[in-house]
Amino acid sequence: MSRSEKAENGEQPTFNSNHELSGTIVNPKAFCNVCKRLYRDPKILPCLHTFCSDCIGQLEPFSVSSSRRDSPEVRTGLEEDRPAVTVTVLCPQCDSEVDLPPSGPQGLSTDHLALDEVFLETLVTNGPLGCDLCGEGSAESRCEVCSVNLCEFCCQAHRRQKRTASHSIQLLEELKSRGRLCRPVLCPLHPGQELRLFCQPCDLPVCLECSATLHRDHRCCPTSDVIDRHGDRIRELVAVRLQPRLELLKDSLQKVDISQEALQARVDATANEVRAFARAYASAVEAHCLSLLRRLEELRVQRRNQLHLQRAQLQQALLDVGGGVEFAERLLSCGSDAEILSAKGVTLRRLTSLAEGSYDPHPAAFTPEDSSSISFLPREPAGEVEGYPVVGVINSKTMDLSKCTVQGEGVQRAEEGQPGHFTLVCRDSAGEQVSRGGENVLVSIVHKEKKNSKLETSVVDNSDGSYSVSYTPKEPGVYSVWVCVKAQHVKGSPFTLTVKRKLRRHSGTFHCCSFCSSGGAKEARCGCPGTMPGGFKGCGHSHKGHPGKPHWSCCGSTTEQSECLPQSVLAAVSPRGHLRTVEL
Repeated sequence: MSRSEKAENGEQPTFNSNHELSGTIVNPKAFCNVCKRLYRDPKILPCLHTFCSDCIGQLEPFSVSSSRRDSPEVRTGLEEDRPAVTVTVLCPQCDSEVDLPPSGPQGLSTDHLALDEVFLETLVTNGPLGCDLCGEGSAESRCEVCSVNLCEFCCQAHRRQKRTASHSIQLLEELKSRGRLCRPVLCPLHPGQELRLFCQPCDLPVCLECSATLHRDHRCCPTSDVIDRHGDRIRELVAVRLQPRLELLKDSLQKVDISQEALQARVDATANEVRAFARAYASAVEAHCLSLLRRLEELRVQRRNQLHLQRAQLQQALLDVGGGVEFAERLLSCGSDAEILSAKGVTLRRLTSLAEGSYDPHPAAFTPEDSSSISFLPREPAGEVEGYPVVGVINSKTMDLSKCTVQGEGVQRAEEGQPGHFTLVCRDSAGEQVSRGGENVLVSIVHKEKKNSKLETSVVDNSDGSYSVSYTPKEPGVYSVWVCVKAQHVKGSPFTLTVKRKLRRHSGTFHCCSFCSSGGAKEARCGCPGTMPGGFKGCGHSHKGHPGKPHWSCCGSTTEQSECLPQSVLAAVSPRGHLRTVEL
């Protein structure tokens, strides 16, 4: 078989082995993207990407489906009943799902342009081409009609033969410089026969032998007669629909690239801003940390000086008291009566001075503020440092029970069945509210007359030095309210709480008379003792028993903001307006 026939049938020429090993790709259109070698029997997938037939056959199936055969081709009886199997693979280049024909990769269209590129690649890379006729000499020319490579002897013989004398023969060097080959497409069923006809019913290019045998009943015409019609369809699709779409896609892709670059630039700029902010914020936090440590050191020095002063005062008080006690004991134990009486005056004055002196012998008077008074509050706002808000303060306030206050009317007055509320505010020695909670607060509300009547209280720590207290009294009376912090009463504790009885609401209306409020209805009644002639059951202006002022229709009370009078009081009033003696 000649080299041209081998190339036509898709076989890899043996002269290209050195080029494959070199790894240099001069013309990418001649190489398969899967095996990275020159195309061997290149086939076109439905997505218009070309690969070697063997490479397509080695692709892993994506899915497999079965369907009945509808092709009109002649088959055996066994094939007519066998369902066609369609294998779907993924294109290695675009990752599209493409269906292979039932016959496999061989049923795909051959990419003849790829074969042209393969032959051109062999010319460019100076591959050793042999003569396709004699197989012995080195090829120097190529017959573009017969598509064969010829040595010098066979080229002269080719020109002398009458049948091939008119063929166009080109030097291989000229073909190299031209960079384009015009190679005829041969029939795969009849080697050596060029596809010059087109079968319209089958929509396939065929050779003369195919038109005389397999397609003898079909309408076949020269390819030159139909190329314009079919080529125009392709040109129309490309020019009218695909080319504008291609431009739009390029424009959109360019915009996406620009947006991506802008996005990356914006992200980089923002990242730099974040890093600069973090560095500046870290610097502010570090400065705030140093400020807190300085404040802590100042507190330590201040408290240490206080302790030194208290220690000196205690030592002096100890010396004074100790000296006085020692002198008095020595005087009483060793002195005579005359000696004691003679030193009595000065001794009593000194001892009295020591006993009534400013030094308080109780340890609590000289105990410094405990260590818990100095604490760090990490969530407390601390203002701004270098323009950045920071948190965290050193708390040095110590609660002073004598400065704590109780706010709200609920600590003095309440109403039966209604919730009462008041707030305990813990303050330091300067009278300022401490900024933290956590104190042990105890609130007890006990009836002064009924010692077993104790109200249930709820204390809520607001975590800001204040404590909300709530309770609900169930009976009226006077209660004692104990408010203690750390088991000690705050200033003013115990407080006196007066719980009033629940007022009865009026069920009627506050009117001038029942005649006016009812629109003259005779059945309208009133709680006052007033009467009205003419069959009216209520009161009227200037009639007997009318109070002479607006009053409640339910009980007759003349005070608008008042409690509704009970039935016992109403029964004590006679229709004539006289008060009867009744037990309330």
